Amino acid sequence: MVKKVCVVGLGYIGLPTAGLLALNGLQVHGVDVNANTVEAINRGQVHIQEPDLGPVIQNAVHGGLLRAATVPAPADVFILAVPTPFRENNKPDLTYVEQAAKAIIPFLKPGNLVILESTSPVGTTERIADWILEARTDLSFSDSLHSVYNRIFISYCPERVLPGQIMRELVDNDRIVGGIDEVSTRFTADFYRKFVKGAILETNARTAEMAKLTENAFRDVNIAFANELSLICDHLHIDVWELIRLANRHPRVNILQPGPGVGGHCIAVDPWFLVDAAPEQAKLIHTARIVNDQKPWHVVEKVAHLASKLRSPVIACLGLAFKANVDDLRESPSMAIVEHLAKIGAATLHVAEPHIGELPERLRFANVHFSEAEEAVRLSDIVLLLVDHEVFRAIGPELLQDKFVVDTRGFFPLPFAVEVGV
Repeated sequence: MVKKVCVVGLGYIGLPTAGLLALNGLQVHGVDVNANTVEAINRGQVHIQEPDLGPVIQNAVHGGLLRAATVPAPADVFILAVPTPFRENNKPDLTYVEQAAKAIIPFLKPGNLVILESTSPVGTTERIADWILEARTDLSFSDSLHSVYNRIFISYCPERVLPGQIMRELVDNDRIVGGIDEVSTRFTADFYRKFVKGAILETNARTAEMAKLTENAFRDVNIAFANELSLICDHLHIDVWELIRLANRHPRVNILQPGPGVGGHCIAVDPWFLVDAAPEQAKLIHTARIVNDQKPWHVVEKVAHLASKLRSPVIACLGLAFKANVDDLRESPSMAIVEHLAKIGAATLHVAEPHIGELPERLRFANVHFSEAEEAVRLSDIVLLLVDHEVFRAIGPELLQDKFVVDTRGFFPLPFAVEVGV
């Protein structure tokens, strides 16, 4: 019977998962390498912005069901929810997964279940099994008569939640569970059924890993189509937003919306894992990555061209997050665009991001100022809409009169704007 869970990695997935488990009566030991994060959680505070998460963590900590530390502790189930970035050459970096796996090894005991939730290249779950067996010859994954009493179980179960709706989707969304063997799959499925209302879909570890990468690559390819359409329309002087609206009236067409690029820790990263694993076969996925990665530079060129027409130009940059209504800056194309415009040095930038408290370190240039949205627009010659945050709807059309507007999200209804779209 599962009584205690150790969650390694208390970020955008690990912390909500820890809170949900505690909400369901389990004793949770959370682990994070950041001592400040650990201290904040133990005070009942959260370090990320996510609706409904704060009260859950506060209640879990004050109720004695959640405790955070910088090192693991013995448990019945170990969940690894750490980042899986890529290196400069777009190759997967499993450093954090390996560190997390090796950190729990001294605490493992027969009967334990180890679950990897981090989005990972195919074969990573099996590598975790190898790391464990190399260090702990007293443990086994075998069902033989000689090892039945010292075996542990290991599986892969990817998260598939939307920032801003994580607490709901952790419960309601279907989950894919894939073990390194059938018994691991079954044990893991039984564990998730305790707190997930969605369907638990059982398979093997490699298929589960591939499924997560496939979901994100599918999104990336479809976004790339929309972004490429926006480039074509810009070249041909066509309103891409009207084009997509009309094309989507076809009963079997559903084109996504273009933007300044693709961000976040999943869609902007995971397709590279497939390209790295099968470069000759993943040609379409590779091309989509290139289209989406190059889109920010198209925006930079467009804005720089407008700035070159002005004397001492001022640019209002609205939004830094990778998507609307969140504070998540990971892999954000908006961050890259603002950073590049700042480095060009041809304009003063007023940056508005209402979901964070201060300008990120990488954007602290002399010509970059952190401002409220309306103030940024009022001071500017060029308005660059990068993120369609709901709060930006308070910017009335009167503030945008006589300004260049570059709207990368189709957010403003601006028939009077000098420049609209991307």
